[in-house]
Amino acid sequence: MPALAHVHRRLSELMEDPEPVMRQLVRVFIDDGTFCPGFQFLPGGQLRPQVLELFQRALELEIPHNYFTVWMVTASGELAGSRPVDLLKGSPAPLLRALESSRWRV
Repeated sequence: MPALAHVHRRLSELMEDPEPVMRQLVRVFIDDGTFCPGFQFLPGGQLRPQVLELFQRALELEIPHNYFTVWMVTASGELAGSRPVDLLKGSPAPLLRALESSRWRV
């Protein structure tokens, strides 16, 4: 998982102003570090629209970044045992339903 500073440097190479993209990133906080899960990036450094939509909904549901990331990489009964990250190429609708139906205890 790349560190936030590394992602910022890479985005700065790809675009004049990376700040709008930086504000949309899913972040994972581990000890004193901040990291960015790779599942949110398309080749070339752009953000996956499906992840942006899911993460926006997660924020509306007050799901913390770390919990959202764990949900993305964990097999889900609502998704017939698939992990959300494995279903990003399809419609986001089943993922949104699974996110909303998950029992979040923060």
